[in-house]
Amino acid sequence: MTDCKKLIMGFGYRNGKAFSWNGKLEYEGRLKDLARTACDNGADEIFICDRSFSDEDHEAVIGAIKETARTVDEPILAGGRIRRLEDVKKYLYAGASAVFLDVSYEDNVDMMKEAADRFGSEKIYAYMPDLSYLNRVEEYIQLGASMMICRASGPVPTLAELGEIGEISCTSLIFCGGHESVQEMAGDLKLSLGCPQVEGAVLTLAEDDLDKVMELKQILKGAGIVTDTFESSLEWKNFKLGGDGLIPVIVQDYKTMEVLMMAYMNEESFQATLASGRMTYFSRSRQKLWLKGETSGHFQYVKSLKIDCDNDTILAAVKQVGAACHTGNRSCFFTTLAEKEYKETNPLKVFEEVFGVILDRKEHPKEGSYTNYLFDKGIDKILKKLGEEATEIVIAAKNPNPEEIKYEISDFLYHMMVLMADRGITWEEITEELANR
Repeated sequence: MTDCKKLIMGFGYRNGKAFSWNGKLEYEGRLKDLARTACDNGADEIFICDRSFSDEDHEAVIGAIKETARTVDEPILAGGRIRRLEDVKKYLYAGASAVFLDVSYEDNVDMMKEAADRFGSEKIYAYMPDLSYLNRVEEYIQLGASMMICRASGPVPTLAELGEIGEISCTSLIFCGGHESVQEMAGDLKLSLGCPQVEGAVLTLAEDDLDKVMELKQILKGAGIVTDTFESSLEWKNFKLGGDGLIPVIVQDYKTMEVLMMAYMNEESFQATLASGRMTYFSRSRQKLWLKGETSGHFQYVKSLKIDCDNDTILAAVKQVGAACHTGNRSCFFTTLAEKEYKETNPLKVFEEVFGVILDRKEHPKEGSYTNYLFDKGIDKILKKLGEEATEIVIAAKNPNPEEIKYEISDFLYHMMVLMADRGITWEEITEELANR
């Protein structure tokens, strides 16, 4: 069990509509947007319960999970409608990091070992509809479940109440329970998360409160419950400030490392940034705190804060919503003063640039283009070429000259990107899948 208690945002989904995991609250927003709001503001994971009745709606839920997995960085726990092992695979392939099996269905209990053997125990959780199932925890562990998710009919039980149920040897419990408001929920969570067996809780929050998970974490922090919040390794007094008492902050996109802007912080804005997880600066022109995005909605969510070797400049990696610049440009640094042409060798940029050319050829065919020739011939031709290039790599690897291998791998990657474009798969999806493994 990790030191930090997890706060997991729970959703149910059916007929194209999202609602709270317990079905009490309906939401207007799309599932991916609701999940993004919760995760940007402190949720550690997303819990999605598939409430579909028909196979057609089940496939629609799978699509919504896939869309959500592309939107958020945090892990997704999915389950709810598992009839066969293929359903477990569908959830995982849609982007879920783990799948929960409802143990009130004995068929799911019978399936648990096979699922754990095939996909790995770390990807299989047991979902218990009420506290009575806690007496069977040892059985679920033996079958391969690595985590127990238990629904509490009322507040999440305390350590004393768990003791009344019986000795629980499992140290990985997540409870579904709580209230619809941050304030009401905090009181119960202070008691429940103090239990060493409880690793986290699935939250129920009104749609307007989805951005208050970090606020809830700060309340728990004050009660001595350790959650994943931002803590500075250096105190403010150790920073070297300018004559105005400020420190400059360089802001980068956390994925592309593109420099977005530069601003300043004082101690109050620095502490506000740590507490909220949203970049807060000190405006020199207005002489007051400035929460980036407060009026425009273009918030900057903190991914990391680093300081340079002289302790006089902060480097912030952020998730930028919309444009960073007041002009509407993504970055404030959009005016080129001087430039020298050079060959780009950054792997991420090269892959994206080549893939961009392939996508452009697909959208705007060019006469004589080999890429368009492949698209025109169709999937069978693309797969044939991909197979040929894979074989060429094997042959080249048998030769002593490494140059041949580089050449053949490059050919293979190009044809692979043509396949990706044809099937609608992006590099971001590929890297996210690799990161989840």
